[in-house]
Amino acid sequence: MNRYICIHGHFYQPPRENPWLEAIELQDATSPYHDWNERITAECYATNATSRILNEQDRIARIVNNYAKISFNFGPTLLAWMEEKAPDIYTAILEADKESRVNFSGHGSAMAQVYNHLIMPLANSRDKRTQVSWGIKDFEHRFGRKPEGMWLSETAVDVETLDILAQCDIRFTILSPHQAQRVRRIGAEQWDDVRDGTVDPKMPYLCRLPSEKTIVLFFYDGSISHDVAFGNLLKSGDRFAERLLNAFSENVETPQLTHIASDGETYGHHHRFGEMALSYALHFIESRNTARLTNYGEYLEKNPPTYEVELAENTSWSCAHGVERWRSDCGCRIGKHPEWHQAWRAPLREALDWLRDSFVKMYEGKARSYLKEPWEARDDYIKVVLNRSRENLDTFLKEHCQRTLSEAEKTEVLKLFELQRCAMLMYTSCGWFFDELSGIETVQIMQYAGRAIQLAQEIFGHDSEPQFLDLLSRAKSNIPVLENGRIIYQKYVKPATLDLEQVCAHHSISSLFREHPEKTSVYCYTIEREDSKQLEAGKTKLIVERSKVTSEMTLESSTFCSAALHMGDHNLSCGVREFRGARLHQTLVRELSNVFDQADYPKTLRLMDKHFGTATYSLKSLFRDEQREILNRILKTTLEEADGAYRQLYEYHAPLMRFLKDSGVPPPKALSIASEVVLNNSLRIAFETEDLDPERVQMLLKEVHSEGIQLDAESLEYTLRSTAEQLAEDLRRNPREIPMLQKLHTVITLLPSLPFRLNLWNVQNRCYDILQDIYPEMKAESQQGDKAAEKWLSLFSELCEKLSLRVDE
Repeated sequence: MNRYICIHGHFYQPPRENPWLEAIELQDATSPYHDWNERITAECYATNATSRILNEQDRIARIVNNYAKISFNFGPTLLAWMEEKAPDIYTAILEADKESRVNFSGHGSAMAQVYNHLIMPLANSRDKRTQVSWGIKDFEHRFGRKPEGMWLSETAVDVETLDILAQCDIRFTILSPHQAQRVRRIGAEQWDDVRDGTVDPKMPYLCRLPSEKTIVLFFYDGSISHDVAFGNLLKSGDRFAERLLNAFSENVETPQLTHIASDGETYGHHHRFGEMALSYALHFIESRNTARLTNYGEYLEKNPPTYEVELAENTSWSCAHGVERWRSDCGCRIGKHPEWHQAWRAPLREALDWLRDSFVKMYEGKARSYLKEPWEARDDYIKVVLNRSRENLDTFLKEHCQRTLSEAEKTEVLKLFELQRCAMLMYTSCGWFFDELSGIETVQIMQYAGRAIQLAQEIFGHDSEPQFLDLLSRAKSNIPVLENGRIIYQKYVKPATLDLEQVCAHHSISSLFREHPEKTSVYCYTIEREDSKQLEAGKTKLIVERSKVTSEMTLESSTFCSAALHMGDHNLSCGVREFRGARLHQTLVRELSNVFDQADYPKTLRLMDKHFGTATYSLKSLFRDEQREILNRILKTTLEEADGAYRQLYEYHAPLMRFLKDSGVPPPKALSIASEVVLNNSLRIAFETEDLDPERVQMLLKEVHSEGIQLDAESLEYTLRSTAEQLAEDLRRNPREIPMLQKLHTVITLLPSLPFRLNLWNVQNRCYDILQDIYPEMKAESQQGDKAAEKWLSLFSELCEKLSLRVDE
């Protein structure tokens, strides 16, 4: 067969971690999810790992892993997050690459990606090499093989980048059709101009490079790719498949490749159920046998290039002006404010370029006193990023250092590498992609710059921040109150900056509300409690501690004394200072204890001021997730009191509310609010229990309907979904347990009466696994007369019916 189809998905999220915590903090805009990564994983990455193929009755006939049948790349920083936060999906992606090697003649479908998605033509040569090196090593670490291809951020490309890829044994990359300048048959003299995007996408092209190496370029079908990403092609899997099949030229005997490329998030996040259109299209193509699914590595092995190409340099797939989107106000933008300018892009890049370049000589000078070759060591530092164990770090240092280092010297070397890592992360492309300087993506790269500045000051004693802010002030915001980059940096970056003392303060305040082991982790820090005294009197609590705080990133450590006083609700105070010896610490403990025992809390606060001076902290000093958790705990009693008051008001006036509705009279706002609060809270409580009472729920829903109450559908759906998913997971672990099956059956039976649609994706996945693995066994036992198996079979079959799962008789 000479007709081949390849679909490529570029799956990527920018690094969102707080640079001082190495973790993504709570992002309220994504509620009920924790953050954007979690939300997009639920909507896209997870759904593509467990996509549905429906039969003629719209029942789930198969659940498939799309990644095994397409070409794909995942951003390394996204995979690092997924490995910890979504391990099942992470494993499914790795397994899909293994399966694709079976499907495609030994060629895996996963491609590598330049490490943190910076725009390669705008990077200096040294950063280009590190980005490629880190991307390759990260890929090898995760997928257990060498990558054949590498995805370039925004497909932004120049000849130097291609040459570096080729020197690193990358065989191919994927570009858009307008990134080809001219083509010719290999061996011919005449070139054909294709700058208007008319390059034939159905073949690979050889690109000759200045180093005398070569690389293969695949130019995707621009029209189909556009309609997948921005049109309605994913509304129908049949139509999607037919569009791909119709792209082949008729009466052509030579091999043809129809291939497309788009953001992977197209399939599920940007287009809901897009992953199902993809899986059905793949199924349609395979079942019709009119074309063969392939990936780029397999196609290249079977069909080496017969044409060569010259590159249109400094171009990309998402900017009609080349790569101007990431350095000028070119007009390419995304956002809801067409009147806004993007003139801030140029001064932002100029400020970051100045900052990066100012670090180079300082880095080289300091690093050469420790390292054999500073830049080669930086290229290899990804090994430490991937595995921060002391054993692995010592192996790395032994390989790259001129001599054995002291602990203090190790810390300084690690700070040098972390400075360089942040100096690359601050170029992540999303910082320029959107329409406003104060957007979360741009603030994120400013935070990386802020962390690099802090590290440089600690290592070199040089404060780069004043000049950096002078340059940043030239970047003007579209929002008058924010003015410019300096104001935005001071408002959003400076408050995020922290040191070991602030980590100790967080731990001390947190200890007022929860018990911690003697050694615990707080994000990327380790806290070792060396001494502690706790005193309580009613709602008031005092903790005085001595703790050692160590950064897992740089091994920097320090010991602190701290005292935290909680006087109920949000009223608390904490003081921290460096440990100055056992005698002074014991004096601190004794004096605070004596005053606290006398219930003289104002004097306790004054004494804390005496010992800690200005180094005092409050509830606002907690990191966002812990702060929200503690505030919720503090608010719980208040909310319970409010709910009781509303409930009393509602129950007393419920008959009047129903009378007003029946009479067509709008109820007073105060009574409407009481009804809304009580009924929403009552349903939430009912949905949280695994022993769900359907009669109670039906009664509440009837009251909601009769009184015309507005439900918080999003919150209630998430609560009930969480309960159903936990029940399904419990059933998967103990699939023969009839009581567990009955509990889940009760929840699912309730669905038709709900005024909102429940997301059953994970429940269906768990039950599909049971259908494949356990159902045949139970059916066989039932046929042999086992009554328990017979009951199980009846219940489970009903459950599958309600979940739209096809059960083969």
